[in-house]
Amino acid sequence: MPITPEHVGRSYPPTAPYRISRAKIAEFAAALGGSEGGDTNPAYAGENPMAPPTFAIVIGAQAWDALFGDEELGLALMRTMHADQRFDWVRPLREGDDVVAQLTIDKVRNRGNTDMVSISVALSTVQGEPLCTASSQLIHTRPQQEEQA
Repeated sequence: MPITPEHVGRSYPPTAPYRISRAKIAEFAAALGGSEGGDTNPAYAGENPMAPPTFAIVIGAQAWDALFGDEELGLALMRTMHADQRFDWVRPLREGDDVVAQLTIDKVRNRGNTDMVSISVALSTVQGEPLCTASSQLIHTRPQQEEQA
């Protein structure tokens, strides 16, 4: 059975804690900007560095494992396009934060062999402090034989 609107509201357990480190922040900032030498924003270095805003996807992507591992949904990462991404911030991620991510299915629309799935991943500290919500729109195609079934 493919994913349907009946799956809206399904949440998965939080991921294992991810420790934000100075080294990971520096690696991520260096990868931004490609061959131009990365993002040299001073906020990403120094005594109390914060992570670039898009660093949240590193942790959020771990929560996607539960979604794509849910056999009932029939989703395959290789047939999925990441169509849209939004981050709603409470506060920046900082060195020393231990962060967990919890994914929820927000909306599902099925059209032919295409599934449009909206998900949100809530990031919080292990103590429960909200940090960010990463919302994504996914477009998934099912094999043709499933459409006819």
